[in-house]
This record gives sequence, structure tokens and C-alpha cells, in this order.
Amino acid sequence: MDLATLEADFAALVFPVFTEETALHLGLTLVEMARVQALPIVVNIRTPDRTLFHAALPGSAAINDNWARRKSNTALLFQAPSLLVQKRLEAKGEDIARHGLSPADYATNGGAVTIRTAAAGVVACVTVSGLPQVEDHKLAVAAIRAVLAKG
Repeated sequence: MDLATLEADFAALVFPVFTEETALHLGLTLVEMARVQALPIVVNIRTPDRTLFHAALPGSAAINDNWARRKSNTALLFQAPSLLVQKRLEAKGEDIARHGLSPADYATNGGAVTIRTAAAGVVACVTVSGLPQVEDHKLAVAAIRAVLAKG
């Protein structure tokens, strides 16, 4: 995915509000999308200080939980999807180490997509881990779009 597409998605994906109920709906939407395709993923939705939803589907592994944690740390710190952070850093010839961040706790791999509201900005992050990074990102975005479309 190119930088322009990622920036456009980031600008467009805004919730009117985001509550625990919204997180549950988004998480269950992702789980159902993954179950239909038998995808071996972990789904995590969290705020900077609280897990709102977590599911580990058949075929996923503990390493996927660790990837989800690292990717969501990046998205929440930079206030942007992890894949967008990756592309922005690459465009500047930088990586997370340039910002003093340890790869043990931060990863710019795709799959963590920030959840923004019109009033508050970034309030949470939904993360998918278990597929190639662009596919993780696309699945998270597709679920957000589906939830937004249902209002």
C-alpha cells in the first residue's frame, strides 16, 4: 500500500463516538470476518491503558499477541496506523530506533489501526496479527468500514 492511500484511509476512518459497546461490535465483526475465511489471527482492541477486546482464533500463536502489543504501542504513540507510521518513517529514511524506541516494545509492521473520533481524536487502536502485514492492515480497515457503515 502506498503512502497516499494510507493517508486517505486515515483521514476517512472517523467514528462519531467510540464506546466499550462499539469496541465489542468491532471485535466481533473482525472475529466473524476471520472465521468465515479460517484466518489464524489475534484481534486486540485497546486504549493506551485498557484492553477493550481480545480474541485469539484457531491457528494463531502467542507470538501474534506479542506482535499485536508492539504494533498497537506504535500506533498509539504516533497516533496513526502502524503501517502508515512505517511508510512515513521510510519516506524520511528513518525507523523507530531514530526515535529511541526499542523493537522489543514497538513495531511499525501493519495491522494496528487507530480508532479516532471527531471530538477526541485517537482514542483506541484495533490490531490484527497473524497474516502478512498488509493483509492484517486491510482486514482491520475493512472491519472499521463495516462498523461505520452500520452506524
